Amino acid sequence: MDRNKALEIVKKHLTEHRYVHTLGVLETSLKLAELYGGDLDKTETAAIFHDYAKFRPKDEMREIVKNENLPQDLLLFGSEVLHAPVGAFLVEKEIGIQDEEVLSAIYYHTTGNGNMNTLEKVIFLADYIEPNRHFPGVEEVREEAEKDLNKACLMAVKNTINFLMKQNQKIYPLTLETYNGLMDETQNKK
Repeated sequence: MDRNKALEIVKKHLTEHRYVHTLGVLETSLKLAELYGGDLDKTETAAIFHDYAKFRPKDEMREIVKNENLPQDLLLFGSEVLHAPVGAFLVEKEIGIQDEEVLSAIYYHTTGNGNMNTLEKVIFLADYIEPNRHFPGVEEVREEAEKDLNKACLMAVKNTINFLMKQNQKIYPLTLETYNGLMDETQNKK
């Protein structure tokens, strides 16, 4: 799909702030894909549509989870985890994107998974470090992203887990699987 057409479609579903974030994810993910040998076309599509469902009504997202064969345990956690899997579903149904790798990168951009491919890591990390993000620890992850994709993703997921724990929030099991998978990948490199 043409970049401008895709951005036009997604912009209608986002706030101005979230659209700016999406542009930051797009820019960052393309840099990461170039650095780590990712597919630029797939990266571009996944980055543009990664937050497609971010502002859908929570009740609508819960209904999609209930009715469309998405993992039911999503309903047991905060609504933040809903928009990624629901977004992948809606991007396929409403936009017509069929590429499984693109849909998977959208699906896992918030939680990750225990065995992420390069595209999933690039979108996961770009969402975390894009230039409009400002929070403790993000600069260190940005620096690591220029050196080691796996270590940067591991730093991001560690920070996310620590943040959720400090907020007394439950941690979605895939996030823990992401941590464990990245620990295995970084330790096996040594």
